[in-house]
Amino acid sequence: MKIKLLILLSFPIILNSCIKNNPDPSWLQVNEWNIQPNPELSGVEGELSHNISDAWVYVNDELIGVFQVPFKIPVLKSGQVDIKIYPTIKNNGISATKKIYPFMDVYELSANLIQNQTLVVNPVTKYKSGLNFWIEDFEDANMKIINDQNTSAAHIHFANSNLQGFNGNAYGEVLLNSIDSTWVAYTSEQLAISKGLECYLEVDYHTTNNVTTGLIYVNANGTKNNINIRLNAQADTASNWKKIYIDLKELISASPANTSFLQSFTAALDEGKSTTKILIDNIKVIHF
Repeated sequence: MKIKLLILLSFPIILNSCIKNNPDPSWLQVNEWNIQPNPELSGVEGELSHNISDAWVYVNDELIGVFQVPFKIPVLKSGQVDIKIYPTIKNNGISATKKIYPFMDVYELSANLIQNQTLVVNPVTKYKSGLNFWIEDFEDANMKIINDQNTSAAHIHFANSNLQGFNGNAYGEVLLNSIDSTWVAYTSEQLAISKGLECYLEVDYHTTNNVTTGLIYVNANGTKNNINIRLNAQADTASNWKKIYIDLKELISASPANTSFLQSFTAALDEGKSTTKILIDNIKVIHF
C-alpha cells in the first residue's frame, strides 16, 4: 500500500451523519500508540521516543478515516472484520498534514464487531526491519554534532535534567546570549541517501529560541546548506519535550548527482530576548 498523505478531510461531519442515519453502529475505540523495540534491529533504532499522534484506520480494506489518538468512532459494520491501523504523524510538524509514517509497522487484528458495543484497541508498532539509521542521542562520550568554527559563537555541550518527557541520560544543550548569540552546527558524518526513497529527520527538542534545520549538500562543487523546517521557540515556562518528524525526501531528490548529505542546525538569539536555551536529543536520520 502506498504511503498516504492527508491534507484536509471532514471526517467529524461524516461520522455525525453516520450516527444519525444508523442509530446502531458498532464502536471502535483506539488508545494512544505504544512503540516496542524490533528484535531484528538489536537496539540500533535508539531511544523509542515518539509523537505518533494519529491513526489511519481501515476496516476490511475500506478507509474509515484519520483520527487523533485516542478516539472512539462508529463503524457501520458488524461481525468478523480485519482492522488495519497505521501509525500517522504530523508531517513536518504541521497539524493539517497527516502522513502514515513509512518507517513504522501497521497494527493489524481480526475482531468481532458487535452493534452498540465498543471494541477497545491498544495499538502497538515498531520500526521496520532493514532501515538505515544515523543517530546522535548524546549517550556516548564522542559527540557527533560539530560546531562551525567560523560562524558559531555558541557551542553545544552535554547536559541533563529531569524535564518531563526526557529520555536517556544526557542531551545536547546550547546557551545563547548577547555575546554568544549565534549557533551553527552540523552532523559529523556524510550520509549517502538514494533519491526517490523516504528519508526523515527525527528530533526531540525543548527550546526557548527558534532553531532552523537544514540539509547540506556535499559534492565536487563544495557545500550548500538548504534551509528546511524551523523548530519554534517554546515559552520559558514550558516543561515538556517535543518531537518532530521532518521530511527530507524532496530536498534529497532535488540534489545534484554524487551528493552526500549533512544535517544542519542554525539559531540566532531571538529578538527581544537576553538569554535562551536550546535542548536537543535523539537526532535520527532514517532512510530505506
